[in-house]
Amino acid sequence: MRRLLAGAMGGLLAVLLAGCTGTEGVDGDLTDDWRPLTEARPFAPQAGVCLPTQHTTVGYLSSYHPVDCAEIHYTETVHVGRFTGAYAEATAPPSAGSPAIRDAYAECDKRAKAYLGDDWRTARLWLGLTLPHRHAWAAGSRWYRCELQELASVEGVEVRSRQGSLKGALAGPSPLRLGCYLVRTARGRTVEMRPVACDVPHQAEFVGVFAAPDVPYPKDEQRHSFFENGCLGVLARFAGVPDDSEIKFRSGVIWIPARQSDWRDGDRGIRCYLWMNDRNLRRSMRGAGTAGLPAG
Repeated sequence: MRRLLAGAMGGLLAVLLAGCTGTEGVDGDLTDDWRPLTEARPFAPQAGVCLPTQHTTVGYLSSYHPVDCAEIHYTETVHVGRFTGAYAEATAPPSAGSPAIRDAYAECDKRAKAYLGDDWRTARLWLGLTLPHRHAWAAGSRWYRCELQELASVEGVEVRSRQGSLKGALAGPSPLRLGCYLVRTARGRTVEMRPVACDVPHQAEFVGVFAAPDVPYPKDEQRHSFFENGCLGVLARFAGVPDDSEIKFRSGVIWIPARQSDWRDGDRGIRCYLWMNDRNLRRSMRGAGTAGLPAG
């Protein structure tokens, strides 16, 4: 029986081999007809899309679900950059406040201005940076995302959902732009700035952005004079009055600096507002001169 089975199997094998060698179109070379495998590339996000979630400093592939900006969303990706050179050779994503992060933030700042049509700080907007997770970095991801979010108010950090892209939003008039405000204070602090038209009685008006020098975030005892003096200079240029010792007697100022974490990453923009604590204004003070803002 064993001999019979062996003979039968041998015959079957011979038939199968004969069938293979007789197939048309086979040239006998088993390698030359295969397409080469494409090199695996790490995931990279897209620019010009929106996300239905609020900003995070670390971007996960599992939670990356971009939507059309016409849909309800919280963040808009205005640019996707890439770390290169020595920054890209690091074994882990760059840490907060590092030269790599500061360079990336500077690029995001420039790209956001071009995307919007003006400085994002002149509007109820905030700019953030998102990096890949350390595991994605180890797998080769070297991207960073520049994300814009709309703020619910000028004095807070609460984010508002929106519909519609921000592309070109500041190329002309926009409801996002900072303007004139009714101010409510408590214990010497500004607690609310309610937007109104500048021909309606108001106490405050946005006058511009103080671009602070590249210094550590001012300490408590220095902060008031540092921000006040910077914003008084911005006020003087906005109103067309001398930037001298009398500027403090023409108007007070309200300043809203970058958050300390943003300052550490390279944001040096301080939003400045003129503030009248003893009278109402009924027009914009842009170019008002000394007649519009008398001293004392």
